[in-house]
Amino acid sequence: MILAATPIGNTGDASARLIDLLGTADIVAAEDTRRLHRLVQSLGVNVTGRVISYHEHNEATKTAELLEQVRAGKTLVMVTDAGMPSVSDPGFRLVEGAVAAGLTVTAVPGPSAVLTALALSGLPTDRFCFEGFLPRKAGERASRLADLAAERRTMVFFEAPHRLEPMLRALRERFGSERRIAVCRELTKTYEEVIRGTVGDLLLWAESNEVRGEIAVVLGGAPEQAPGTPEDHVAAVNALMAQGIRLKEAVAAVAEDVRVSKRELYSAVLAAR
Repeated sequence: MILAATPIGNTGDASARLIDLLGTADIVAAEDTRRLHRLVQSLGVNVTGRVISYHEHNEATKTAELLEQVRAGKTLVMVTDAGMPSVSDPGFRLVEGAVAAGLTVTAVPGPSAVLTALALSGLPTDRFCFEGFLPRKAGERASRLADLAAERRTMVFFEAPHRLEPMLRALRERFGSERRIAVCRELTKTYEEVIRGTVGDLLLWAESNEVRGEIAVVLGGAPEQAPGTPEDHVAAVNALMAQGIRLKEAVAAVAEDVRVSKRELYSAVLAAR
């Protein structure tokens, strides 16, 4: 079974391996068969294998059938509308089932909206996380953002254009107006646009423009907090000790977490007794 990444906008990004597999695979499982048809037409590929619709609404019923075909020796290629299958797209159930059945799973790497947006954002790329789409309901969205309040890694989200403005407003409420952010629109397409600035800046931009197209939002992580003095963290050590952890281990754990000297924190704990 092969997961194959498809172009996220520019069909010129299709790899030679993708083109070959689409033309030779026994089965092509596609999130949207109409999108697949347009893709292969633009690539000049003649699909000789069986095309099967495989999406979030039929994964539960189609997965077993597809895995049985792989078990029988058929070459199965899984594609989604854009990018890598299973990344905020159908495919996870298929991979999960194949792994459980001991079947070989591999991938044809290629375009990724997540990595493209991250690379273009101008924000730190050494550590990042992908959060997909935030919940649509305001309360659930606020709860998810509260969970990310202390996240120091750069965060990548997807969002629909008509929900971008309320999303940015929610980001401002949780993270403040000055957090750095980039909105990446229509990546690799003719009207690609990357707008960089603060959350406050981009909220004003979204309020005054009709936003269209597929969107990735890249948000800077929480700024590192100053470590403070050892005395500031005595209570944290005492709290660990109250749970039965020995003084030395409690000091080491807190010191590493808050980035203070173990020796100085140990002395502060003893002095506070």
